[in-house]
Amino acid sequence: MANHILFVCTGNTCRSPMAAALLKNKNLPGVEVKSAGVFAMDGSDASEHAKTVLAEKGVEMAHQSSMLTKEHVEWATYILTMTEGHKQHVISRFPEAKDKTFTLKEFVLGESGDIFDPFGGSVETYRQTREELEQLIEQLANKL
Repeated sequence: MANHILFVCTGNTCRSPMAAALLKNKNLPGVEVKSAGVFAMDGSDASEHAKTVLAEKGVEMAHQSSMLTKEHVEWATYILTMTEGHKQHVISRFPEAKDKTFTLKEFVLGESGDIFDPFGGSVETYRQTREELEQLIEQLANKL
């Protein structure tokens, strides 16, 4: 059975598209990946720094931001959020998603914790977020 992984952050321009691109780049059989934001503007590009730090690792990212919708929730096998706040937001808007919504750290490591938001930060800040995401996505790939 295919696993549909939906990554969720705030604006869908930094963390969730980076996580999605990193997981897509692994080309796991039967794994489909999307991302969305709880307060996203539809159709925005990913942030320049996010694209830069992924390109440094040879990861392609073609991205258009999208607001989290019921369709996303129904499509997803797992909804993996960047923070506890995002998780609560998803569950409050879509109570039916409660059993498949986790923070990325909770799902992968079994512990709570947020992924730092690099929005508005330097390229170096984005690199640190990418490093953290890379480690988590590596472990996620092993779980799927």
